[in-house]
Amino acid sequence: MKQTSSGVRAKKNLGQHFLKDPAIAERIVGFLGDSKAYTDILEIGPGMGILTDFLFEKKGYRTRIVDLDEESITYLNNRFPLRQQDIIHADFLQMDFDQFFKGQFAIIGNFPYNISSQILFKVLDDRDRIPEVVGMFQKEVAMRIAGDPGSKEYGILSVFMQAYFDVNIVLQLNENDFQPPPKVKSTVLHFLRKDNFNLGCDEKEFRKTVKTAFNQRRKTLRNAMGTMVAKDVEIPFSGLRAEALSWQKFVELTNFIIEHRKSVS
Repeated sequence: MKQTSSGVRAKKNLGQHFLKDPAIAERIVGFLGDSKAYTDILEIGPGMGILTDFLFEKKGYRTRIVDLDEESITYLNNRFPLRQQDIIHADFLQMDFDQFFKGQFAIIGNFPYNISSQILFKVLDDRDRIPEVVGMFQKEVAMRIAGDPGSKEYGILSVFMQAYFDVNIVLQLNENDFQPPPKVKSTVLHFLRKDNFNLGCDEKEFRKTVKTAFNQRRKTLRNAMGTMVAKDVEIPFSGLRAEALSWQKFVELTNFIIEHRKSVS
């Protein structure tokens, strides 16, 4: 654990790297649109509150912040004594949103890199309540999430997030923008939910199809989908690998498998 000048330690096991430049923090907060879809904001992993400063200034919105680090919580309670009711000592991944939010809310944060993918899976599970997300990620992870079909980065999380959200890279940061400097570069992503959206297939089957395809991503779909459909069945895109398919093509594949299952039952 490394000591910062303020006395809050950056803990490796929590994936903490504190952003240093307030100007960058202000830019990141600015990526949250002034949306009428929500009036609540949740910041994940505030650390020493560099984003929090600007979030608490946003008029018309109530910001709550959640951190697992007890030392950070103590520091933030001392720094923002009038906002202690909005400072939550908890594990975001275990949060029951019903305890804090009655309606829609946005999520923002310099996400702990060791749980950033898990954060997005939780967002997916509660996407009906989360119209917008602005998050800091390790660059490799961000490229995977925002990657295009056919790229080596493209994967399960790419398909799921791009199916339900418009995903954009909005800012790139270097190691020295943080204390302590991470060994990787960082990227800020902006997610905007596709409202009034119809996936076009059964969601549970869609998730199963995508995961099955990527579990053997080196194989063509003809071989990778063996647990869901017999290998002698000619499925759509059978000669391609999972990484070649957009989320729309995975919808097509999912619907084919569902219809095939009905025809043989």
